[in-house]
Amino acid sequence: MQLLTPALGLIVWTLIAFLLAFFILKKFAWPAIIIALNEREKTIADALASAERVKKEMAQLQQENEALMAKAREERAQMLKEAKETRDRMVNEAKEQAKLEANKIMVDASQAIENQKMAALTEIKNQIGNMVVEISEKVIRRQLSAGGEQESYIRQLADDLTKISKN
Repeated sequence: MQLLTPALGLIVWTLIAFLLAFFILKKFAWPAIIIALNEREKTIADALASAERVKKEMAQLQQENEALMAKAREERAQMLKEAKETRDRMVNEAKEQAKLEANKIMVDASQAIENQKMAALTEIKNQIGNMVVEISEKVIRRQLSAGGEQESYIRQLADDLTKISKN
């Protein structure tokens, strides 16, 4: 039973050893531990402050980035609008130019047709005039005594001219 109940001397020596260890630790170990803990606390506080500052900077950078993106979108929309207006203007100018060219071609073609028509009419008039002169010349050369022969001869010449004009 001696093991369960400690003797008074053992208690005193254990208490003296504990107090001696406590005072030695308090004199030498506690200040170093407290300094290390204070430094650690300061380092953690600085890290938290730095993280908070970085967080604020990131939020500011994100806002600036969003503003730049909005500005870029606006500029892109403006550029697309200008490009569309330029395209529409060019298409309209091309259409107008094509209309002018088509009208010019139509006028030139009409004039050419009119010129050819006039040339053909002039040629026909010349041919008719030549035929009339030829018939008249033949009639005059052949001085026929009877009027009936003269008329049949004129009809014959007219038929000949009709046959020639058909060919």
